[in-house]
Amino acid sequence: MCVICFVKALVHVFKIYLTANYTYNFRGCPVDFRWDDVRAAGAGGSGHRALTCAAAAAGVWLLRGAVLGGDGAGRPPRGARTQVQCLLQQIRELPGQLASYALAHSLGRWLVYPGSMFLMTRALLPLLQQGQARLVERYRGRRAKLVACDGNEIDTMFMDRRQHPGSHGRGLRLVICCEGNAGFYEMGCLSAPLEAGYSVLGWNHPGFGASTGAPFPQHDANAMDVVVKYALHRLQFPPAHVVVYGWSIGGFTATWATMTYPELGALVLDATFDDLVPLALKVMPQSWKGLVVRTVREHFNLNVAEQLCRYPGPVLLLRRTQDEVVNTPGPLQPLPPGDVEGNRGNELLLRLLQHRYPAVMAREGRSVVARWLRTGSQAQEAAFYTRYRVDDEWCLELLRAYRAGCEEELEEKEVWGRHGPPFPWFVGQGLSPRRCRQLALFLARRHLKNVEATHCSPLEPSDFQLPWVLLPQSPQLSVSLTDSPTSSPSGPWVRSPPLTPNQ
Repeated sequence: MCVICFVKALVHVFKIYLTANYTYNFRGCPVDFRWDDVRAAGAGGSGHRALTCAAAAAGVWLLRGAVLGGDGAGRPPRGARTQVQCLLQQIRELPGQLASYALAHSLGRWLVYPGSMFLMTRALLPLLQQGQARLVERYRGRRAKLVACDGNEIDTMFMDRRQHPGSHGRGLRLVICCEGNAGFYEMGCLSAPLEAGYSVLGWNHPGFGASTGAPFPQHDANAMDVVVKYALHRLQFPPAHVVVYGWSIGGFTATWATMTYPELGALVLDATFDDLVPLALKVMPQSWKGLVVRTVREHFNLNVAEQLCRYPGPVLLLRRTQDEVVNTPGPLQPLPPGDVEGNRGNELLLRLLQHRYPAVMAREGRSVVARWLRTGSQAQEAAFYTRYRVDDEWCLELLRAYRAGCEEELEEKEVWGRHGPPFPWFVGQGLSPRRCRQLALFLARRHLKNVEATHCSPLEPSDFQLPWVLLPQSPQLSVSLTDSPTSSPSGPWVRSPPLTPNQ
């Protein structure tokens, strides 16, 4: 008996030592995958070209958007300026740029990415070690070191379910999890898809946990690039079976990945926002507005909505009805914490639908969707939906007919990509206002789901679902990628077929 107890104690001590030693000596561990360890373009199902060594120093491509430094309303065009005018303009902007740089690399970085603070990492180290050991022991997680194009070492953990995918074949899909600004894969948002039965790949932002570097948008995008390449080229998941899941500030890297790799299967955004500027202005003094806007645009331009609109695949937005973080004050008075009317996910949905369905989201459609977004419970949502007598079958018929028309016009499907005809879709032109409102509500309800939770509450595995998709080849015009049917005012949805390796 004493011998057995001694052996158990020795194994326990060895596991603790191994976990701690692995954490502290992560930099000394061998590299498992580099950003340039990709095969020829097109191999492994991804046509995204790898960076060349010459371009690696600048990092991967970012969507800059309307950042500072462009032509202002009162300035002459750049081509019309003389060298003296350009020099004077640069001199005038130099103090603001210096102040913006100082704010971004001190207080700004700590506010946007508090998980990168050394004191927080040291305080959470025991919990991170426990979470890492749990993933290894319970889910047989495989830790790997990835090197991004900027030289940062990214700490990842992969849980493979392909050998035992489950009755619905969920394990054949890989969910890449993008954590929030104080989240780590050891104890972050990956728990929901993991417990739901999916294969999961978690990673830590640069500067978080054992990952090296600093968590700025360019470094984050570089890290996300090598994570996606690792999933496609080393783990050998087909792009159609890869789902990107972003929570909170992780929505930036999630939308960057799907924008850059549009062949990826689906995108799920949980408790995220459209743009960082409104949230930054909420917590900073009003007198700092100019400096805050400049700092965000130049150093933390997390333009999630812009990137989202460039992804042509299925999207699901999870809006937390008690979210106290991504809420912004109303135009007249501050909103109470958790008020859904100020949730930035509302703007994210409106931007997405306006881009994809501009005819539907004209005046009538946008107005009714904005009113629908004010409903904060399932009962209110169902009552609002019933009030407008939305006919799901008619909406599906109309969408299917539009897609069939696009198929007739474009003979070669290859020009669309794997998700079908490219957006925007001009379906809904000529509809009556009543029908336009019905179609707008139908699309809004298929792209956004309410979850009764606060911002930092762990997502329940049952709440993690994959987006709705329109499958024109099916006799039942549409299916949900979730494994259990959900009811609607017009009847139940069709259960999606189990995923097979040849599907």
